[in-house]
Amino acid sequence: MRPVALDWSVENCTIARAMAILGERWTVVVLREVFNGVRRFDDMRVRTGIPRQVLTNRLATLVEQGVLRREPYREPGARARHEYRLTPMGLDLWPVLVAVLDWGDRHLADPEGSPLSVRHRDCDEPVRVQLRCAAGHEVTEPRDLVPRPGPGARRRRE
Repeated sequence: MRPVALDWSVENCTIARAMAILGERWTVVVLREVFNGVRRFDDMRVRTGIPRQVLTNRLATLVEQGVLRREPYREPGARARHEYRLTPMGLDLWPVLVAVLDWGDRHLADPEGSPLSVRHRDCDEPVRVQLRCAAGHEVTEPRDLVPRPGPGARRRRE
């Protein structure tokens, strides 16, 4: 049986566009650090071991794409520098990182468990990502989903 997905183009696929910004390993590590409150270049570099030029490039891309913004700061007696803050677009990535963390915890954690736990500030219970349809039904199995062309879909050119 021929998959219906072959009938529409992926030229304007938003997954591909998102991965053009997020798809490099160090980019997700940078986002993890900023979400965890590590916002300064030197702190990120020392904590993660990301090579200086790679970190510079990743931060520049995230700023250019509107995921992060640069905020100036100055330590007493030092030159002005910048720290990196999440924009609304960047904050929207939080569920993605929680989902990646959950997947990593289930499949890649050390025997002792994950080194990071994400908890709800009000009740201190673990947080997890859930999929729900617009009617509110929880979606637990991939087979419960049906890919269909969206409003921006284009017919595939033969």
